[in-house]
Amino acid sequence: MRRSGSPWTGVGVVLAKEAADYLSGARMWLLQALVFLTALAAAYAAILTIRTTIGESPFLFLRLFTMAQEPLPSFISLLGFLIPLIAIAIGFDAVNGELNRRTMSRVLAQPIYRDALLLGKFLAGLVALGIGLVSLWFLTIGLGLLLLGLPPNTEETARMLGFLAAALAFGGVWLALALLFSVVFRAAATAALAALGAWLLFALFWPVLSPIIATLVAGPANDIFGPNLAYLHALQAIDRISPNTLFAEIALGLLQPATRALGPVLYSQIEGALLGTPLPAVQSFLLVWPQLTGLVAEMILIFAGSYILFQRQEIRA
Repeated sequence: MRRSGSPWTGVGVVLAKEAADYLSGARMWLLQALVFLTALAAAYAAILTIRTTIGESPFLFLRLFTMAQEPLPSFISLLGFLIPLIAIAIGFDAVNGELNRRTMSRVLAQPIYRDALLLGKFLAGLVALGIGLVSLWFLTIGLGLLLLGLPPNTEETARMLGFLAAALAFGGVWLALALLFSVVFRAAATAALAALGAWLLFALFWPVLSPIIATLVAGPANDIFGPNLAYLHALQAIDRISPNTLFAEIALGLLQPATRALGPVLYSQIEGALLGTPLPAVQSFLLVWPQLTGLVAEMILIFAGSYILFQRQEIRA
């Protein structure tokens, strides 16, 4: 039998309620305070280095994101480390929390379909994550304006906005993964551990595993003729399964304008290229477009998996 009404009925209600809960919860405040303090400390240290060691440059604000100052890593390195943790903290109990509190059947007894409930929770997590990232972006830009004394130019602003969109898509992948584990596991602690395990896999162990897998698929890295091109392509494809790799390549392409390639390059391909000269912003966006598309595709695929499992899940009063 066909159900009556739109499957999107109630998405707005769920989104508003869940986003308000996320933004007003103590968990979110603590996480945002941690991110703001560490990221702004890294940005401040980078600004001090820029003021003392770098003269006039057309991309001062981009250096603010990429420059590291001991003992702190760069701003983008901190974001790559902290964004998955925030997304996991938002979504690991999104569904199983309702089941454990025995409120899921009451919610679904209202004129709200499962589609709307799951999509509303996911969009609410994205909204909460987006508000935090946009606030941090504005604070960083404001700190740069205050201490550097110069506004960002149009190209820098476009590149930084593109990086902000990539950071949101990166967080969306981990939010969708946390939501998936929230559907699969009834215990919130188990879902959180599974999500953290996936984060550790891609953050720490994937760079170690990918060369081994590439060797099994395409042979050793070098043969009698030199570097094995099939191995390099296989290694690159396996590396890019990881959302961390995709995010790092997007940050490299957008925030370092001199980047001209994100993979193996033949000598014939760089003949005549002015190495070291910055690319126009449009060309940099074209360079990272496959990586950004990959992040969005991973987010959609993982959310689709959680949607299918949630639709088949039995829920009792």
